[in-house]
Amino acid sequence: MAIVVNKPLPEFEANATGGIKVTNTSHTGQILILYFYPKDNTPGCTTEAMQFRDKYKDFVKAGATVFGVSRDNMKSHDDFKAKLELPFELIADTEEKMCHMFGVVKNKIMYGKKVKGIERSTFLVGPDGLLAQEWRGLKVPGHVDEVLKAVKAIKAQDKKVA
Repeated sequence: MAIVVNKPLPEFEANATGGIKVTNTSHTGQILILYFYPKDNTPGCTTEAMQFRDKYKDFVKAGATVFGVSRDNMKSHDDFKAKLELPFELIADTEEKMCHMFGVVKNKIMYGKKVKGIERSTFLVGPDGLLAQEWRGLKVPGHVDEVLKAVKAIKAQDKKVA
């Protein structure tokens, strides 16, 4: 099933660092950010993780939970998390179930060879469990600020409704 803006997420279950299980309904009532990145300890992914880390308190204040997602295993994630002192958990999607579900596995050309890689993408899920916004094939500079702005807009909308 495809991921569609303004629709609920399809059913999934994944394991994250810290012994946390994440499902399509585990964070209902909260704003959920799932950011997919290619690989732990690579330059762009390290920069992106540090930017989410540095703005983490702002995300929490706005009512959001952040998860990074990649194909790396739990040990790699634990090491990456410890090295960068990340305050949020990382999902180990070693079988690429979430990556395929969210449609972030793309053919890329690396060093002249075709490889399947993860397209850097972020998904913002509202407290109602509906996909509110998506960013695909994004560039790291300025992206985390853009996501935070979108989270604050959802939070402001929720306050009006309440």
